[in-house]
Amino acid sequence: MTRSDLVEELAARFGQLTQRDAEHAVKTILDAVGDALVRGHRIEIRGFGSFSVNRRPPRMGRNPRSGEAVAIPEKRVPHFKPGKALREAVDQRTAELKDAAGS
Repeated sequence: MTRSDLVEELAARFGQLTQRDAEHAVKTILDAVGDALVRGHRIEIRGFGSFSVNRRPPRMGRNPRSGEAVAIPEKRVPHFKPGKALREAVDQRTAELKDAAGS
């Protein structure tokens, strides 16, 4: 699902929202999530999952072409951990689709 698919789904589910309003709502939510992660905050959406920032320590890597050692600096990367309800729903629905396809 892409961002535009999400906007279309939101506009379709809520008839009172125009396509433009739905686009604005999606952009606002995604911007808020991104801004919170940039500030180092953790975001938890009950039943869906949580977003946090993980630290990757500095390390030594190798240039695959020359074999030369390269220092890779520390990084902070976004991380998503699905909630229990989401994990169970995905597991159940994929099992149902697999069973339906096998029949």
